[in-house]
Amino acid sequence: MIYIGIDLGGTNIAAGLVDEKGNILRADSVPTVKERNWKEIVKDMATLAKRLTEEGGYTLSDVKAVGIGCPGTVDNATGTVVYSNNVVMENVPLAEEFCKHLGASLPISLENDANAAALGEYMTCGEGVDSFVFITLGTGVGGGIVLDGKLWRGFNGAGAEIGHQSLVFNGKPCTCGRRGCLEAYASVTALIAQTKEAMAEHPESAMNRWAAEKGKVTGRTAFECAAAGDAVAITVRDRYIEYVAEGICSIVNVLQPKVLAIGGGISREGEVLLKPIRDYFEKNDFNKHMPKTEIRIATLFGDAGIVGAAASAAQA
Repeated sequence: MIYIGIDLGGTNIAAGLVDEKGNILRADSVPTVKERNWKEIVKDMATLAKRLTEEGGYTLSDVKAVGIGCPGTVDNATGTVVYSNNVVMENVPLAEEFCKHLGASLPISLENDANAAALGEYMTCGEGVDSFVFITLGTGVGGGIVLDGKLWRGFNGAGAEIGHQSLVFNGKPCTCGRRGCLEAYASVTALIAQTKEAMAEHPESAMNRWAAEKGKVTGRTAFECAAAGDAVAITVRDRYIEYVAEGICSIVNVLQPKVLAIGGGISREGEVLLKPIRDYFEKNDFNKHMPKTEIRIATLFGDAGIVGAAASAAQA
């Protein structure tokens, strides 16, 4: 038996056939075009799932369950997207609509996309530990918590919003409507804004030349120019890493998980990102006397949502 894992993102709908060990047997994606009516998006999700099943040499009767990771607040029990800002949905019966277009009444597990990614990462770099936290640094800051092999969703399904812990009281505006959230400082979106501010203040910085050559400022601008020795870029990079590290300290102080894994595109910086985070953590972690949380770089990158969505279906 196989599972289908679907990762609904603002840019792409990614899906894969996943076996019981978490291996992706076949995967593909199609553009989301998030400005469309949600029914058209769900229809494309079902069409992609059917196509992958057929191309993999299976029929829908071979599929044990389908897992869908969706941005926003979801009700897993009813298969409803309660509210999503990224791909605009409100009180959408996504599981029901998906099965209608799929043409089969398969079990559907609807999960917050960051929670699904956390479960996927747990299966590959955290399995065997009793407490695991995943934080992803991307357009926003997301994450999830796995306790005793199960996702922690809170009593109402809205738990583990790691990016919306307070980092700076009354600080920078966040997309959630609050001010000072970790996401407003530690997301790649925030890093790009910090980079642009520094470039405007320091036109002599190598970051200005880098951006002119590449045609835009990205999350890599400060990191690459810092690696080349640009002093302004080093300041931007190091300050950004401190924001991330302080957020991690707060998470660990509350939960003290055995493992915390960092994902998202910026995690590809590896030790350049990880070493200063570990150093900051060693100095600022509340826990001075007991064994410490192990901080790792996650392993699945773009596949975490697919694997985790399938895993949530297997657990349902």
